[in-house]
Amino acid sequence: MNGRTLRTIAVKDLKEVLQNRAAWIPALVVPLIFIIVLPLGIILAPSLMQSMSPLTAPTGPVGMMRERIPALAAELAGLDERQTWVVLMTGYFFAPFILIFPLMFSTIVASESFAGERERKTIEALLYTPASDGELFLGKALAAFVPAVVLTWVSFLVYGVVVNGAGWSVMGRFWFPPASWWPLMLWVAPAVAALGVAATVLISARVRTFMEAYQTSASLVLLVLALVAGQITGVLYLSPAIALAVGLALWLIDGVLIGLGVRTFRREALLVK
Repeated sequence: MNGRTLRTIAVKDLKEVLQNRAAWIPALVVPLIFIIVLPLGIILAPSLMQSMSPLTAPTGPVGMMRERIPALAAELAGLDERQTWVVLMTGYFFAPFILIFPLMFSTIVASESFAGERERKTIEALLYTPASDGELFLGKALAAFVPAVVLTWVSFLVYGVVVNGAGWSVMGRFWFPPASWWPLMLWVAPAVAALGVAATVLISARVRTFMEAYQTSASLVLLVLALVAGQITGVLYLSPAIALAVGLALWLIDGVLIGLGVRTFRREALLVK
């Protein structure tokens, strides 16, 4: 593989994505809601309620979570009602939602790869480049993977600033992120981005339009929603060990999909669409 060729293909794809407002506007609006609006609402909610007791009582949602997940109960020990609410909601319940970001960012750019080229009728010029089929596939995958991971980490940083800043009056200290977030961000999030890239580039090479590719790949969000449901119901607790295991499973799937894409992709097949 030629590194310069991969970089050229990736830069070209990123420039074209930036010209497509339908691609990058959702990538800005959705994260702003998740990393600013929602955490602010969660943190300010206790001040609008007369009592937190219905939520933090043994029979309430917080109390039930303490009972179902002993490790979480230990981390919440010593916190008052408002602090427990803030830590539980912004530090644990919200954790799987952050995985929507690398999936969304990667699928938007990857959907623009071959489907976008075909929609703009520029695919013929791309097919006659000296790059090999494998370099075309990996170059487009790289164009989606790197920005997805970087934007996810930036979103994580902003979320941390919002949570610590808005929650200072409740917590009296900087407490975010908990230890469980580090493997989630450094290990699982890149694996999710790679999954979105590999699957979407394969889909994008077989459909006609950007929206068709994006809508088809959007079904991958069900995997993230399953983690969200597991965390909220107490069935799954994304501790550092569980996060490492989930990430490993995703990376294995990524390897299979990327290997399949490199081996099976043929540029000639794009001309018959």
